[in-house]
Amino acid sequence: MKILSIGKILYHDGLDITSIETSSLPEHDDLELYTYVIINGGDGTIRRVLKQLHDLKHMPIFILNPTGSFNVVAKIHRAPKIEKVLNALANGENPKTQKHHLFKLNDEIFLFSAGNMGDLQHIFLSETLRFGLLKHGIFKYILAVILLIPAHIIMTPFMLLSKSRFFIFTPARFIKKFGSFYGEVNDITIDLDNEYNMIELDGDIITVHGRHLHIRQAGNVTVVTQ
Repeated sequence: MKILSIGKILYHDGLDITSIETSSLPEHDDLELYTYVIINGGDGTIRRVLKQLHDLKHMPIFILNPTGSFNVVAKIHRAPKIEKVLNALANGENPKTQKHHLFKLNDEIFLFSAGNMGDLQHIFLSETLRFGLLKHGIFKYILAVILLIPAHIIMTPFMLLSKSRFFIFTPARFIKKFGSFYGEVNDITIDLDNEYNMIELDGDIITVHGRHLHIRQAGNVTVVTQ
């Protein structure tokens, strides 16, 4: 059993763990030989790692070590402490797992969130506040919400009626569709009206060149859970 740790050096007696930086992943060979891949970081890190690994023929099982500010994916799967998972593996136990759906926006992968509505403004302002005492933790996100409340109250009704605006949040899949809000992803095509657009994906902000978006399901990955 081979284990790859991405983003943090990890050791455990009795386990064969290779540790690399996230930036070194494209140059790392033999990724299909690993039984488990540990992703150390937040939702954005998970998304960027899975963008590179999601099309492997032999997919590993992913272990989440949430060290980000929000960690929505880890919360969805109630990710256990990394020490607990490594101890179980060292004892020859198979951890409990769940499937997590992946989605594609053109050529980009995302796991639970995508949009160009209030989510985009919220992430942009939150990242602007990422300094000093607000650098770590969720307080920058809370402060961003408070500062944006007046704008959201005014803008959200218009955005929900706009064909060029959208927000996808799959943990709210009990709401399949409400205006331009989607809790469920099947096959969605959106004309953004512009050739240069900023989009939020799982807390990342990316730039899309081209006015048309094609959003669809893209399989799943296996994640360790409690």
